[in-house]
Amino acid sequence: MPGMSVADIEFTEVTSGLRFPEGPVPMPDGTIVLVEMFAERLTRVHPDGRTETVAEVPGGPNGAAMGPDGTMFVCNNGGAFTPVEMNGMLLPGPFDPDCYIGGRIQRVDLHTGEVTDLYTECDGRPLRAPNDIVMDGHGGFWFTDHGIRDRAARTSDLTGIYYARADGSEIREAVFPTEGPNGIGLSPDGHTLYWAETHTGRVFRRTVESSGHLASAPPLDPSTVLCGLPGLQYLDSLAVDGAGNVCVATILNGGITVISPDGSSVEHVATGDPITTNICFGGEDLRTAYVTVSSSGRLLAAPWPYEGLRLAHL
Repeated sequence: MPGMSVADIEFTEVTSGLRFPEGPVPMPDGTIVLVEMFAERLTRVHPDGRTETVAEVPGGPNGAAMGPDGTMFVCNNGGAFTPVEMNGMLLPGPFDPDCYIGGRIQRVDLHTGEVTDLYTECDGRPLRAPNDIVMDGHGGFWFTDHGIRDRAARTSDLTGIYYARADGSEIREAVFPTEGPNGIGLSPDGHTLYWAETHTGRVFRRTVESSGHLASAPPLDPSTVLCGLPGLQYLDSLAVDGAGNVCVATILNGGITVISPDGSSVEHVATGDPITTNICFGGEDLRTAYVTVSSSGRLLAAPWPYEGLRLAHL
């Protein structure tokens, strides 16, 4: 699509009626597998809009990625949010301890629907609300723990960025502390790790020194911040495209914020849904962006001006 820019992007609806969709994964057969956080399930969306349940996932399935063994890895926040209906929108509501089952990383067999807990803690500390995940192609994955904000108790977790092996043999905390980390992704060469903090509206970056290890950074090093958005804009999940742009789902200012690799250029693509939560790239030549707009329960698609980035194990 020569000459196309971010400003030319127009979305079309693939399907609707989803219960807070998140974590879209483009499959080789042209379908999209995603989570429905408030339906507590993993769902397959066909190109014609048909949906089918892949697996029931109790708690709060939040992010997903295809693993090296052909199973889907799911970040489960354990039910960190309660569903709230407001003005025709489905929103994530306050934490209810009676509905919380504990955060966990799970493996889902796409053929049988079997769900297995892989990690529930790190160094004796329970995972609170795992949110988003990216495979590194070397047998491991990075993920964020968004934590829990409990208004009734007037508490908010300090959490971190984790690295874990897909075979269940090792998990470690790579970055601490972080404030509500959400989306996470890797640069095309795999040498830079990005993550977004929801409430600060900032995207952070760190150099990947070796598999599962980040280069050290001095405290308060400004170079670790790729971009901070002005005003009241929350950040959700993200994906990196083939040009290295960090494409972050943006809440309130509903859409996708496209940040250049050096942070010098920031563009916004509106979706019409204030709770835009995730993006992935699929289709022919990875030129189609698929976006979850969660308060309206839809999956959208649009041609993307840059080639997408093929994720590990897909």
